[in-house]
Amino acid sequence: MISKTFKIACAGLVAAAAIGAGAYVAHRPDGATDHAPAATQSAAATPVVPVTAAKVLQHDVPIVLEGLGTVTPINTATIRTQVQGTLDSVDFVEGKQVKRGDVLARIDPRVYEAQVDQAEAALARDEASLKNARTNLARTRPLANRGFATQQLLDTQDSQVTQGEGTVALDKAALEAAQTQLSFATITAPFDGVTGIRRIDPGNIVHPTDTNGLVVLTQLQPIAVIFTLPSGEIPGVRQALASGDASVDVYDAQNKHKLDHGSLMLINNQVDSTTGTVQLKASFPNAGNTLWPGTFVNVHLTIAIRHDALTVPLTAVRQGPDGSFAYVVGSNNVVSIRNVTTGQSRDGQVLIEQGLAANETVVTAGQYRLNPGTTVEIVPDDKKDQVQDATTASAGMLP
Repeated sequence: MISKTFKIACAGLVAAAAIGAGAYVAHRPDGATDHAPAATQSAAATPVVPVTAAKVLQHDVPIVLEGLGTVTPINTATIRTQVQGTLDSVDFVEGKQVKRGDVLARIDPRVYEAQVDQAEAALARDEASLKNARTNLARTRPLANRGFATQQLLDTQDSQVTQGEGTVALDKAALEAAQTQLSFATITAPFDGVTGIRRIDPGNIVHPTDTNGLVVLTQLQPIAVIFTLPSGEIPGVRQALASGDASVDVYDAQNKHKLDHGSLMLINNQVDSTTGTVQLKASFPNAGNTLWPGTFVNVHLTIAIRHDALTVPLTAVRQGPDGSFAYVVGSNNVVSIRNVTTGQSRDGQVLIEQGLAANETVVTAGQYRLNPGTTVEIVPDDKKDQVQDATTASAGMLP
């Protein structure tokens, strides 16, 4: 007799075997079953990674050097008087444009007019004396030739003429000096520019030694910008300056809005050894007065045009142990790694010197999930939020 306990144990073993065998049974669509191993069916396919991508563009690329500069007037002057006197009038309006030769102020001229009158009178007197001396010499010379006048008398009258000529010349110089002093009583603009704040009022006594002067005159059109670049850029800039290829654009302090376009004037003749930089000076027409003296600006100096150059978005280039690289998408949407050599980067684009070809497709976002051989799905820009970004992943926002 088989015991009841043994029967129960055997039934349990049979049930366990049946359950184990069930793990190998798979139902087909037609109702039949396949007895394939479950491990084979559970192997999932590698998921497709969504990325954004862009083509490698081939076009002309300007080679641009960027530096920080200060707007500096080409001409600026503190207008001072050159003579002492009472300031009669101020003939300019503060902050307004004036032309070269326009009257800015007038000083009481009476003292200097009197000096001119004195010089003119002295000149007239001495010219009359000279005329008389010449007349006497003209009368004496024929008499001396015939022996009716001594040689001593002839020599004396000749020296009187010479002395009179010297005196007249001296009087003319004195008259010219007096007229110059009188002209200083009228202060005029030395160049076209804009006046600043008036520093003295009519009725005050002004002196040539006054520190502040009357007003500061600043030329705004054209205007200059002095900026700095690393000294290593000097050879390229010199070549561009010699060939006439150098052109300069100036942007505001935020480096967003273009203010003016101009030309490079010169490279300073010394490098600052403490910073390793050199100063450069550029000129701008400033027709709209967008450049104001003393403001800081960003300068973009174009020194060459690289024809048929290759560029990709800056986000396509990554850094690895062996240098820069990019993920290239093949025709079957499988990516591969390509080492690249880069040049300048600006406006969100980087110049590719080596490693890529025109019209190839490179991944611009989603690289952190890629490996060589990974299959990707390129999503359009309107769905780029589907692409998992490394920045958010590092913040713990992605699985």
